[in-house]
Amino acid sequence: MTDINAIDAQIRNVLKDHARLSKDAMSLDVNEDLYQAGMTSHASVNVMLGLEGTFDVEFPDHMLKRNVFNSVASIRTAVVELIGG
Repeated sequence: MTDINAIDAQIRNVLKDHARLSKDAMSLDVNEDLYQAGMTSHASVNVMLGLEGTFDVEFPDHMLKRNVFNSVASIRTAVVELIGG
């Protein structure tokens, strides 16, 4: 079984370290738009690389879209799919 809270916490830590948000990553709503919160396209690449390292996964080409990295919830959906949760 996948621990959603643990995954969200790890995602938020990656966002805190790499997304360059104008808001605190730990206090974002899971559905809040990360691009509206200040993440740039360049920062999203760093977020993706951080997620790959954290979760020991590789995002396939079909997941390299803005909507996959749009929110904590959308990132979580992708990560759970990749880790087989």
